[in-house]
Amino acid sequence: MAKTNPNISELLSKLEKFYGVQEPSWPTEPYDFLVWWYCGYPASDAACAKGWERLKSEIGIEPEKLLKATPAKLAAALKPGGMFPELRALRLKELAMRVKDEFGGDLRSALTGPLPAARKTLKRFHSIADPGADRILLFAGIAPLAAVPSNCVHVPVRIVRGDEGKNYGTDYREMQKRIVAEVPETFDARTRAYLLLKHHGQEICKRTKPKCQECPICSNCAYFERATS
Repeated sequence: MAKTNPNISELLSKLEKFYGVQEPSWPTEPYDFLVWWYCGYPASDAACAKGWERLKSEIGIEPEKLLKATPAKLAAALKPGGMFPELRALRLKELAMRVKDEFGGDLRSALTGPLPAARKTLKRFHSIADPGADRILLFAGIAPLAAVPSNCVHVPVRIVRGDEGKNYGTDYREMQKRIVAEVPETFDARTRAYLLLKHHGQEICKRTKPKCQECPICSNCAYFERATS
């Protein structure tokens, strides 16, 4: 029988033993991350990486280079990243302009003050909500927040509660509280938790058709227990 209400830290150790140590596949500087984020749509790691590599090689990512490039040239560089390259080119122009004009080209410095102000600053950028702001602040080494992967909130929800989730915002905050309570408040511990939950959601605990029979923590998962009882 599964051990319900499991300890997150214990399960992370099992996931790390199964998958190995995980590293972020995205740039961790706040400005660089936002550029990377707009390089793909839908914004998957793979799509963003394709647009990011082409953008870096053909134009560059510095605000001055993005502002100098024509929208058409930017869109062409972003095309490998997926849909709506013209719109994403405009997003990059807007990002570069704001970082240059509002923050003197140094977004990081604007995020090192009080946490509410840092979150507010990040959420003023297109498509960045609380999960994205938490992710940026955590991986940039600014605040060791209990960030939960935005597209994998269902993973800890399944493990802890045994359901698919009810309300995204409520589920996100509830899982944050579990991480706060059970994962040490250090950058290493919190980034490790984020990366392992994200990888598990991409590889086995998929939103649709999860591969529960292959899961290394199924014996500790409330979702698996409910499905097999």
